[in-house]
Amino acid sequence: MTNETFTIAIDGPAAAGKGTLSRRIAERYGYHHLDTGLTYRATAKALLDAGLPLDDEAVAEKIAREVELAGLDRDILSKHEIGEAASKIAVMPAVRRALVEAQRRFSTKVPGTVLDGRDIGTVVCPDAPVKFYVTASPEVRARRRYDEIIGKGLTADFDAIFEDVKRRDERDMGRADSPLKPADDAHLLDTSEMSIEAAFQAAQSIIDAVLSRNA
Repeated sequence: MTNETFTIAIDGPAAAGKGTLSRRIAERYGYHHLDTGLTYRATAKALLDAGLPLDDEAVAEKIAREVELAGLDRDILSKHEIGEAASKIAVMPAVRRALVEAQRRFSTKVPGTVLDGRDIGTVVCPDAPVKFYVTASPEVRARRRYDEIIGKGLTADFDAIFEDVKRRDERDMGRADSPLKPADDAHLLDTSEMSIEAAFQAAQSIIDAVLSRNA
């Protein structure tokens, strides 16, 4: 038995397809998967549930250190109000440090891990042997989000979603601590006109090549 792990880091903006791709890759290789964005949402939800303020960094850090990564429920944590709260605490350096430590511990699981987020290849796992930056145009990402909401039988305003996507990009790319950007050695996957299957095939060929070199 080997204790070595193999980490795949996947970054990109909202609705670019990195979550779907990450889950497909983890399933294909039998690796553990972590959507790191959910760790911020879980921290925010815990603060909201306890009636604690969202602007107290020391309190938020304490809660962040208690988040259990094994029980993150995407359906519950994807609610809009939790996302809004998460965006407020995600800019706090102490919260980011606490969650990055937890994410790094997760990345050591054997036989391998797939982590997706905004700063995996640049901050969380800079030594990951495979890194991807998954992106798509803001219009395409807004359309996907709109179609997803409509598909659930809910109502949505495309223009409002489009503005929200651009606002999130600006916030994620412009923050001083761990801004969203591709790692220097990341493989770029632009899914604007690429199906998730095509993106998966492209990613798989890159991963297989690295695994065969490391064998």
